[in-house]
Amino acid sequence: MATSERMKMAAGQWYTCIDPELEALRVTARDAVFEHNSLPPTQRGDVGAALRALLGSTGEGVRIEAPFHCAYGFNLFLGDRVFLNAGCTILDTAPVRIGKGTLLGPNVQIYCAEHHREAAGRLAGLEIARPVTIGDNAWIGGSAVILAGVSIGAGAIVGAGAVVTRDVAENTTVVGNPARLVTRAPAI
Repeated sequence: MATSERMKMAAGQWYTCIDPELEALRVTARDAVFEHNSLPPTQRGDVGAALRALLGSTGEGVRIEAPFHCAYGFNLFLGDRVFLNAGCTILDTAPVRIGKGTLLGPNVQIYCAEHHREAAGRLAGLEIARPVTIGDNAWIGGSAVILAGVSIGAGAIVGAGAVVTRDVAENTTVVGNPARLVTRAPAI
């Protein structure tokens, strides 16, 4: 059984986010994100050095527009040619894997943390982290929200403003709140 709050978070157990070790990791991420967001666009390159050092992995040709925000960074794994448009927020308390060629529109939000259902648990900072996976060549429309534990299949399209509460199959299109299937996308 995991003992530190970070170990509990990584193991998918209930943990308290009010923890000095986790706060130190969030400060490191905020500093790297601030550096990235403060650079002129021509100096950011595909992914600036500060973010490249922070993130779990970045493929070739990854672009992250500013402003960008992530909670920890080390749980974020980006495939080749991933594009994150301006305003993306990824709360990576669990692994977030985004497949090659996937595009995230402006203000997309990915939340891995689920807070406790009881007020006393929330007050104590209790949360549990669930991973999010997005397959290759998916398209996530602007202002979409992807909740904890969701997998989105390769070639899928998530419409702008959708709130994705459950898995999305390959080559399908979902829209709405909560997101619902509207059509199968053409194969890529």
